[in-house]
Amino acid sequence: MSTPTGEIYRVDWLPGTDLLHGTCHCGAEHTAQDPVVMWEWMLGHPEGHRPQGKTP
Repeated sequence: MSTPTGEIYRVDWLPGTDLLHGTCHCGAEHTAQDPVVMWEWMLGHPEGHRPQGKTP
């Protein structure tokens, strides 16, 4: 999904599992079974977001 601001959110299904893998526009990644949980995480900036290569 792309937003009017150009932010891109990506959700992929992991074949052979019931898991979704999400990548936020900030580069943070998350895995969840529930699509609602995935979207709440993606849209919940900055809570729960730790972009790759950065520590809290």
